[in-house]
Amino acid sequence: MSALEDRLSQRHVPVPPESEGGILGAAYRVLSIGIISVIFLIAFEATAVGTAMPVAARELDGIGLYAFGFSAYFTTSLFGMVLSGQWADREGPLRPLTVGIASFAAGLLCAGTAGAMWIFVLGRAVQGFGGGLVIVALYVVVSRAYPERLRPAIMAAFAASWVVPSIVGPLASGAVTEHLGWRWVFLGIPVLVVVPLVVALPAIRRTASGPVDPGAPPAAFDGRRIRLAFGISAGAGLLQYAAQDLRWLSLLPAAAGVGLLVPAVRGLLPRGTYLARRGLPSVVLLRGVAAGSFISAESFVPLMLVTQRGLSPTLAGFSLAAGGATWAGGSWLQSKPRMAPYRQRLMVAGMVLVALAIAAAPAVLIESVPVWTLAVAWAVGCLGMGLVTASTSVLLLELSAPEEAGANSAALQISDALANVVLLAAGGAAFAALGGGAVGAAHAVAAEGAGSGSHPAAFAVVFLPMACVALVGAWVATRLYGEKPEPAATRA
Repeated sequence: MSALEDRLSQRHVPVPPESEGGILGAAYRVLSIGIISVIFLIAFEATAVGTAMPVAARELDGIGLYAFGFSAYFTTSLFGMVLSGQWADREGPLRPLTVGIASFAAGLLCAGTAGAMWIFVLGRAVQGFGGGLVIVALYVVVSRAYPERLRPAIMAAFAASWVVPSIVGPLASGAVTEHLGWRWVFLGIPVLVVVPLVVALPAIRRTASGPVDPGAPPAAFDGRRIRLAFGISAGAGLLQYAAQDLRWLSLLPAAAGVGLLVPAVRGLLPRGTYLARRGLPSVVLLRGVAAGSFISAESFVPLMLVTQRGLSPTLAGFSLAAGGATWAGGSWLQSKPRMAPYRQRLMVAGMVLVALAIAAAPAVLIESVPVWTLAVAWAVGCLGMGLVTASTSVLLLELSAPEEAGANSAALQISDALANVVLLAAGGAAFAALGGGAVGAAHAVAAEGAGSGSHPAAFAVVFLPMACVALVGAWVATRLYGEKPEPAATRA
């Protein structure tokens, strides 16, 4: 019996013959469509909400907390990821996925009915908890239900599921925001929850539910890791709060946040992650560097275009639409078997493309530079992100034993979300320090063009440092191979 057959037999999943094709073959079709529909839901939310966010923040008098509206999602998702990893390794991914989808929808409803910015942020936090549960559970589904030869393809399909939302999401969100109001962007998305609930969950129950070894007694939840998960979420929240309230007293929550984050990060991520140790630690680190630099910069793109160049929310969001196709293209490219020997080079090149795109973005602050140049630059950056993010997911599963797939997937997603929180906090603090909080007062978000009261430096100080972070990621990408991953017991 092959190693693959042995692993699958332990999970009570039948080994499909090679003749049954790829991820849409008879053995995987329903499961693939189901879990891709979950990713489609997340993608549609991300693209639609990003377009509506500038208007929501202005109407709730919360431009100063604009970055917090994004980072609250990532902050609570950190706890959700750790919980989901343990839950999925213990009982299978079905329950965390179900609870995660329900929490995701509840958070959208809370944000859509908010009467104040802090309630809006609370809704984003609930949504983030659900998103953290969902994404790790999906990685466990891929690890358990798909053989290694199909994992690059399903990761590419995940990326491809962003294409339609990237094009339709900004247009639909912009039109709804302008004609019906931003609240309906949030209140309308939960309807899509029906699709993954109907399609994905029954297929997951048949193919990937239950513990890895059904004959073994259920593993207990690791109380220490749960406490560390609370610590990392609370620490990230305190750090973000301090970054948005630039006073001397803010040093106290900032210090408390760092005090909670450091031991939590050391305990939840593979040892050597922030030293870029070769192998699994560098894979986890690269995911954080790539996602944190790119998403932190992208969060400010619609606000920059609306307030500095006078675009409508629809056009501002649509400027990012081409990125969905190029992101999927990069993910598709890395999935080709003939590209496997060159995976590390592809990832280095991808991070260089990301750095170039972020550095080019603030050029549109110059009136003579056409706005469409940002759309082109962002499409190039998304191509690089497609190469990097899908490849880190594939490498993570290759380096993980079946019983550690949940914990290691959680580590990858923690690195992703934590980098977003930390870099959004840094970018938000710099943005506020250079007058970014006055942007909403200087411009009527939906209608006015750039003019007096512009704050271009507040945007430039966000993008240029993130480009430097992405260049660091290009170096980290050279250290992905060379050592076996350490067993979980050796983690600090």
